[in-house]
Amino acid sequence: MSKGTFLLTKWYLDCVAENGDTAILYVADLRWNTVSVHYGSLLTVVDGKIGFASSLRGSAAPGVDGQVICVHQPGLNTEGTWQSLRAPVQRTVFESPRGSVEWNCLQPMSQVDLRTRGNFRISGLGYVECLTLSILPWHLPLTSLNWGRYLSPQDAVAWIDWRGADPWGSVIHNGEEHHADSATESEIVFADGRAQLHLDQGLVLRNGQLGDTIFPGISRLAGLLPRSLLNVHECKWRSRGVFRCPLGESSGWVIHEVVKWKD
Repeated sequence: MSKGTFLLTKWYLDCVAENGDTAILYVADLRWNTVSVHYGSLLTVVDGKIGFASSLRGSAAPGVDGQVICVHQPGLNTEGTWQSLRAPVQRTVFESPRGSVEWNCLQPMSQVDLRTRGNFRISGLGYVECLTLSILPWHLPLTSLNWGRYLSPQDAVAWIDWRGADPWGSVIHNGEEHHADSATESEIVFADGRAQLHLDQGLVLRNGQLGDTIFPGISRLAGLLPRSLLNVHECKWRSRGVFRCPLGESSGWVIHEVVKWKD
């Protein structure tokens, strides 16, 4: 497999209303040799009940117009707008002769207005990122990934902690980059000791192997993937968070996950 035959562009967009109603939207475009897949999925939490839908039809990439990102997903009966409230952040997470991983956090904080299945409306703070991989995922030298985002009216925090043979980590707070002394499913502690984010792990959104949680929606692709990728374990939460720093304390909603690769 030569470099340039694999390209995955994966959009992640979310919104959590003040009452905890949640929408998480994935839009992915995969080109791998002769395979071309366009995929969309929607995870919702309404009145504490979790719903999930996926589609291989009409999953066009979000449209970017200045500070506004628009989504129209007919296959998921979903459309909405994300209005940026914080400056974007972009980093190269991993790079090798085989390819790279580019993380583009277009909107660390957004004001979102979203309508989804049954004309249900969710409005609140949200987040948008786009991950681009030109390397086959099972060639990444990873053992675990801790990722998340926290939003309150005062604070926007996003973090990535890649662990393995070539580790990489970063915490972005209101546009400033920091390193984490500790990043777990229950807390993020800044390396300089200036801030901590505590997570209550209040609601498990998804928990299991990728072969059971994600790829059943794209069975056309699952048959081409190695067992090592299908066995990767993911746990995703919607939590209440409390963020403390020298400027004060805030509370808000968190979407975060821990992903572990088996030996």
